[in-house]
Amino acid sequence: MTSTTAQPTPTAAATFAENPLVDGAIERIIAELRTAQSTLTGAKPAAAELASTYQDYLDRVANVKGKPALYPYVGSGMGNGPLVELADGSVKWDMIIGIGVHAFGHSDPDLIATAIRAATRDTVMQGNLQFNHDSTEFGELLLAEAGRTSNLKHLFLTNSGAMANESALKICFQKNAPASRVLAFQHCFMGRSTTMAQIGDSAGGRVGLPLNTLVDYMPFYDPKNAQRSIDYAVWHLQQYINRYPGQHACFAMELVQGEGGFNSAPREFFEPMMKLCRENNIAVWIDEIQTFGRTESMFHFEQMGLGEYVDVVTIGKMSQVCACLYTEQYAPKPGLLSGTFVGSTIGLNVGKRLLERLRDGGYYGPDGKIAKLQRAYREHAAALVKKHPEWFPSAPLELGGELAGDELYGGVGGMMRMTPFGGNKAMITRALSVMFEQGVIAFFCGHGPFHLRFLAPIGVMKPEQFGEVFEIVERSFEIVASEK
Repeated sequence: MTSTTAQPTPTAAATFAENPLVDGAIERIIAELRTAQSTLTGAKPAAAELASTYQDYLDRVANVKGKPALYPYVGSGMGNGPLVELADGSVKWDMIIGIGVHAFGHSDPDLIATAIRAATRDTVMQGNLQFNHDSTEFGELLLAEAGRTSNLKHLFLTNSGAMANESALKICFQKNAPASRVLAFQHCFMGRSTTMAQIGDSAGGRVGLPLNTLVDYMPFYDPKNAQRSIDYAVWHLQQYINRYPGQHACFAMELVQGEGGFNSAPREFFEPMMKLCRENNIAVWIDEIQTFGRTESMFHFEQMGLGEYVDVVTIGKMSQVCACLYTEQYAPKPGLLSGTFVGSTIGLNVGKRLLERLRDGGYYGPDGKIAKLQRAYREHAAALVKKHPEWFPSAPLELGGELAGDELYGGVGGMMRMTPFGGNKAMITRALSVMFEQGVIAFFCGHGPFHLRFLAPIGVMKPEQFGEVFEIVERSFEIVASEK
């Protein structure tokens, strides 16, 4: 007599997902996509016959928003890695990728295939009350990477970086109640919600807002006075602790300041302050919303060797869905964190696939693809500065001193900056406009001086592609310089 074990009946979803007809249909779509995008091989100007239609698009944007778009950008819906086609037929090198969102550029076949499959699921959005397995798998991947060098154990998913930061702040306040003050670095950026705009050190970002969040600002690292700036920062932190004993819930730290100008600091700067926070029950909250995935480790705190000190971390942008990660000690009580949406089904699946590719594709480490991109950028930037020193005078710093020579370009990983025209905002803004017309999309960062900012599509860009990008940058700077 033979015994048989009954096999579980597959779900309708599993049966559909394994249907070879579905796989074949997706493969045919991707084959046609590859053919269509193969025509996009470099920057090219707009088609004259599309000018009036394109202007109509821009007028509609202005009517909807109540003001013109910052850039005359309306995408066609097609691209090829770091190249994007606009609805006027022009093709441009995208060096800002939605301010860091599109890490694999435009029309990536693998991510589009992932998105198509995700679009066949039963709902567009998933939430905290009802969800499929997608959000759990996405969270498990993040925690596995974060937990390798830290004590981060849990996370809360949300659909914006500002809400991830709001969640982090609530966790810190609850754990360290009744402490109600926040420590943050000068020139930090935390998001656009009412509270995050108050913590972020940008006066223009909080005009007209009631100031009801108690924030104490710390000096950031000064590479020209390295040890002195470290000692001064520790002394400054101790003064705040002495002045407001037991009143600080957290210290919000960007290990690389994004909007502030891609300012970075060594481990030796952060570690003594983190130790002082630990001694005084002040949560160490690392904001990695812009740095996440973009440096030589998926989490920059890992590259810096600071994981043992981290209590709360926020990530977003390139991950497609945002998250607040925290240790067991900072796990919130029931009811503190919730929300209707976790994120879209497509966002969760594409985000997970994107992170898998970054994790497994040779991107990280000192000889990884991201490090090679940064080196290639610096080589081209250095050559441009050497060739045209007249475009790169010293740039005065807000609090004294100046940037000069090889300090006029830099960054970390896929975060790249350059400081032409003495860091003058008007001239850099004009340069960005001309670059856009000529075929490169970039943005600015910093407050004084201002910098030209690249957030390169690290997943797909090749080091040699900076050649054409810098040809356009040079041509654009020449136009701007001739207008003086």
